[in-house]
Amino acid sequence: MTAADRLALLQDFYRDRMRLAQDHLASARHVGQYQFNNCYQYIIAREETHLQWVADAIVKLNGSLPDASPTEPGPLTEPQVIGRDLERQRAFVEHWRPRVAGMPNARDQKMLEVVLGEALEHARLFAEAQAGRTDLLGPSSTGAGERGAVLSERWIE
Repeated sequence: MTAADRLALLQDFYRDRMRLAQDHLASARHVGQYQFNNCYQYIIAREETHLQWVADAIVKLNGSLPDASPTEPGPLTEPQVIGRDLERQRAFVEHWRPRVAGMPNARDQKMLEVVLGEALEHARLFAEAQAGRTDLLGPSSTGAGERGAVLSERWIE
């Protein structure tokens, strides 16, 4: 694999990961159940870390960061949004696992393997949310998040 091939692979990976992160940010606005929304916030924070790792690797190779357009959830119910995100997360891992396995650069390969491993963990969280589990990030304080919903926007004017 040439340096140009390595850079292109990292840029493609970054683009796909960015699109998922943007989709999850949009999805979080449609998922109001408190514990499910907390799970989205956790996933989004980890994805931001993953994107920074890959961005740093791209910049070290004198590459530019690609853009990615998010897809809007559209008129889906909360369970449909979670199910869609679960399937997209699994598809991302299945698409990238063989390509990452063939990377000759051990540092980049290990970094991307960690990202894929955490993506699988996020898929597990989506699956548990889809099944209705509310202890996704561990047990909450008694009564915390049992009623009400998270607003889709932080501030309403």
